[in-house]
Amino acid sequence: MKSKSNFNKSPVIRLNGRDNECFQGWKNICLELNRNLSGCKKQKKVIVVETYQGVFHDEILSSITAEIEFKQTYLTGDVLLSEDRINTLVCPDLTDDRVFGFLTRLHMIDFFDIDKLEKLKARLKETGNGIFLIYGYGAAIVEPEPDVLIYADMARWEIQQRMRRREVSNIGVENREEAFELQYKRGYFLDWRICDSLKKTLMRKWDYVLDTNAEKNPKMLTGKAVTDGLNHAYTRPFSVVPYFDPGVWGGEWMREVCDLDKEPENFAWCFNCIPEENSLYLGIGEVLFEIPSINLVFLDPVKLLGDAVHARFGDEFPIRFDFLDTMDGGNLSLQVHPMTEYIREKFGIHYTQDESYYLMDAGEGSSVYLGLKNGVNPEKMIKELKDAEKTNGIFDADKHVQNWPAKKHDHFLIPAGTVHCSGKNGMVLEISSTPYIFTFKLWDWGRTGLDGKPRPINIEHGINVIQWNRTENWVKRNLVNKIEEINRGDGWVEEKTGLHKREFIETRRHWFTKKVHHHTNGGVAVLNLVEGREVIVESPADAFEPFIVHYAETFIVPAHVGEYTISPHGESSGKKCATIKAYVRT
Repeated sequence: MKSKSNFNKSPVIRLNGRDNECFQGWKNICLELNRNLSGCKKQKKVIVVETYQGVFHDEILSSITAEIEFKQTYLTGDVLLSEDRINTLVCPDLTDDRVFGFLTRLHMIDFFDIDKLEKLKARLKETGNGIFLIYGYGAAIVEPEPDVLIYADMARWEIQQRMRRREVSNIGVENREEAFELQYKRGYFLDWRICDSLKKTLMRKWDYVLDTNAEKNPKMLTGKAVTDGLNHAYTRPFSVVPYFDPGVWGGEWMREVCDLDKEPENFAWCFNCIPEENSLYLGIGEVLFEIPSINLVFLDPVKLLGDAVHARFGDEFPIRFDFLDTMDGGNLSLQVHPMTEYIREKFGIHYTQDESYYLMDAGEGSSVYLGLKNGVNPEKMIKELKDAEKTNGIFDADKHVQNWPAKKHDHFLIPAGTVHCSGKNGMVLEISSTPYIFTFKLWDWGRTGLDGKPRPINIEHGINVIQWNRTENWVKRNLVNKIEEINRGDGWVEEKTGLHKREFIETRRHWFTKKVHHHTNGGVAVLNLVEGREVIVESPADAFEPFIVHYAETFIVPAHVGEYTISPHGESSGKKCATIKAYVRT
């Protein structure tokens, strides 16, 4: 880089005038809860603490019970099914596959021993006066109308870190020593779906929300303030909190451009717009209050997504942006994504992972593997893939898969079923739909994972979805740099860059030296600044405060925003900038 990084790793949505609704540290949190309880005139008072998977239960329980005098504490763990019965219950959804399961159709109530639950409810009803605590998974099922409802929320990225450190278990089982990939799989297909389903019913009723992402540094915000913060986000552009992760093929570009820690061996991934995984920071004074950004989708999906997108996807965010950094690194695994009918039948997902690679940057020898060689022999390719997996031998990818040279600002379209991967020395902005773990690895260049163990290969799934007619000629006509100028004005040019007609996402690139007018047209948009040091996003009607975006930052524009403009700003004033914008075709 020619100048110091200005990448914002901690974007914040500010909540002004709410300092008295934010409480940091267990002592202050319990003081507020005691104040609330003292204002309640009832002789019998019930506090419910509903928890997301991954919280540190011992810390929360011991801290609250040390400061609040409860007559009785009831733990939902005591009335859940036994671990063996839970494992039997979830077996059809977890399956015996190492990586993939089936999106669960279970709910939190299914994890309860109904006889024990009814007895607990009866005991609670018959107790005398005093303050009672109901704590744990499904606590709000035990008492749906408590005097105080607290939701202990968690960001999935932090849950994954705790899983890797073997600090937490999945719901209803003691499995913290289990391999990370198995815990993650159980979280993805089971726990998080169950917790989210219950959370949606509680969001408009919660009195307080606990941010327990930082051990021994809890923060609590009133439920009204959280709701107001989410509602504020719908009125303006915003960014979720990006997170970065190393990988066996990782590179060095993000370390410099995004000003990352010098200690890790590399950085392979940046998840910068995956609301299921990312966090959102609400800023209250000096406090950064962290909640899962998926809460935005759950609270009012129409304001965020727009009517047409909501009608099609429900309360799911369908567009994903992330970075894949192979600069001075290695090739990604050779892979393919499932066709729609396959992902629906096998995994319970109703749309598939179509995607594209937009080259933020490219070094010497940068390339993208995309599509098959003309005249490819499927039987021979499959046999060689299986032989390589069986013997830990070599698969000659260049013999079967077309390798395209790649340069900065190239755009490669990758509809599901197309064999692909990024080669080394590339910096990819991956623009895709959101079912993001359904990557069938065909070949991983003979590598092991960072843990020293072989990475999962999914040849059997992969060969069921490869579209063998997507060979060099077809790919060149349909998938490589399908860029078309569609509009221009004073100081700007708009280009259509994809995606393929089989994909529901449209992308538009704007080159500009002056102000560009945009409109959400009733649907959510996701953008990244792919050229230029800094731009400013503004409302022509002054409907939101100006929003500054720096190079390589991703931001979301809710459907509710309507009209907005983007202009070069600061050091970029008068210089050529570019954004790539993705939205759902309607």
